[in-house]
Amino acid sequence: MAEDHYQTLGVSRTASAEEIRKAYRDLARKYHPDLHPDDETAKEKFKQVQSAFDVLNDPSKREMYDRYGSSFEGVGAGGAGGGSWTGGGPFPGGGGEIDLESLFGGGGGFGDLFGRGRGTRQRRRPAQTPGEDITASITIPFRISIDGGKTDVRIERGGKIETISVTIPQGLPDGARMRLRGQGLPGSGGGVAGDLVLQVHVEQHPVFHRSGDTLEVTLPVSLSEAIEGAKVDLPTPWGTIVLRIPPGTSSGKKLRAAGMGVHHGNGAKGDLIAEVQIMLPPVGDPALRERLADAAKAAETANPENVRSRLQW
Repeated sequence: MAEDHYQTLGVSRTASAEEIRKAYRDLARKYHPDLHPDDETAKEKFKQVQSAFDVLNDPSKREMYDRYGSSFEGVGAGGAGGGSWTGGGPFPGGGGEIDLESLFGGGGGFGDLFGRGRGTRQRRRPAQTPGEDITASITIPFRISIDGGKTDVRIERGGKIETISVTIPQGLPDGARMRLRGQGLPGSGGGVAGDLVLQVHVEQHPVFHRSGDTLEVTLPVSLSEAIEGAKVDLPTPWGTIVLRIPPGTSSGKKLRAAGMGVHHGNGAKGDLIAEVQIMLPPVGDPALRERLADAAKAAETANPENVRSRLQW
């Protein structure tokens, strides 16, 4: 038994065009396949609703349906009604195309909700989803952290191991995080790619130590240099400099070289601190060692001072 289009839409045979459209809107939203992708019953119901609306929404087709019932298309094909309408073009009788955007209110209506219509056949645009970030840890040499430069990083991206070149900015500290825009996983639906976030570790230097933007180094000096004073060479990241050792310098004295510490791309510069460490010469000759000790005792007697006077608990 053929279906009754009026019963399918739930309207009376005297329903107005607006009542038919309203019934179709409600049922289309309820049974649309995009909302029930795995429900075959809903898909079949939607087809019935669509078929009923295609007939009752067009005045000439509705008139033929009211007169001949479900067989009206066959009658129309042999009579004055002309060939049956199969969709995708203007309705017979001047009904025009179905504009689902205007039918369902437009601007976020049916077309946006379901992404397709019978008359306009619009495809739903996939939602733009940004790609996920990738995190990785890298270890760089102390020299590169101070000077800046390029280093290779191996990362896993999209199930593949890749090697990329990364530019390390001048003065990058240990524990810093670098974010490389667009180097993460690709987005979907035209979304932007994620970022690559690098956790940076800096290897220790055998001589220099960093504290903020200050470089610190222990400066060995000989006994004679400490007693008489001297000028000594000290290598730095920015070239070799000459430090003046004042006469009578003791171990632990700190000498400052302004602007010779950590440099940054914005022009900021830290200082370098050199802490003096007196290195006694190896004395294998007992007689020479005795003369050296006698000279030291004579100097202490001339300038008596308790060298441990500042020790306290």
